[in-house]
Amino acid sequence: MRVIGHRGCPALGPENTLAAFRAAAARLDWVELDVRRCASGELVVFHDSTLDRLTEATGPVADATRSELRALRVGDSEESIPTLAEVFAALPDRVSVNVELKEAGLADDIVALVADAANDVLVSSFDPDALREVREAAEREGALGTTDLPRAFLFATDWDRSLRVAAELDCVAVHPHYDLLSAVRVAEAHDAGFELNAWTVLEREVVERLREWGVDGVIVDDPAVVGNGLREA
Repeated sequence: MRVIGHRGCPALGPENTLAAFRAAAARLDWVELDVRRCASGELVVFHDSTLDRLTEATGPVADATRSELRALRVGDSEESIPTLAEVFAALPDRVSVNVELKEAGLADDIVALVADAANDVLVSSFDPDALREVREAAEREGALGTTDLPRAFLFATDWDRSLRVAAELDCVAVHPHYDLLSAVRVAEAHDAGFELNAWTVLEREVVERLREWGVDGVIVDDPAVVGNGLREA
């Protein structure tokens, strides 16, 4: 079962920062991150739509330029908000990356960046339009030497509808909240041709239950909840 470091694993460093991604990469083969566009056009790695929770600034990320974001610090750390390109540059090539799109309108930039990256990439989103744009952009550009870029549909409700949406978008995986799952549903997703990565798992007993059901991956804040089998840092 793959273990995916959620936002680089907040247990290891401030979420979605280079420090967190480097620490996660020392232990895990996968990391997950959130992408949105800032005012000057760059793709930045930041979960929230506003700066209020994690920085001393306020207001939408979309209204701040890259230079303004670079000057901010995440939480009480010395870490700044990185661009997506900076995260890829910091990660070893062997680490796979789950890029979660927080908004539509990012597809062309994502496809262009991934085409130059050595890492394996899976693009996910709660927004079907964002995933549809990625599919279309990848087909136009021939990303990675193919006509596709793997996609996963994220959801927290409505199991049946979500599987239908994932199928319509030609997704290779579904990313449900773990509370939606049962052994029957895991088998149903597999029978439909999807891999299944569950988010965000906080307790070891939940990890073990999901493992028993055959879940392909778990997205975690802290690698310690998985127990043995992680790379030594």
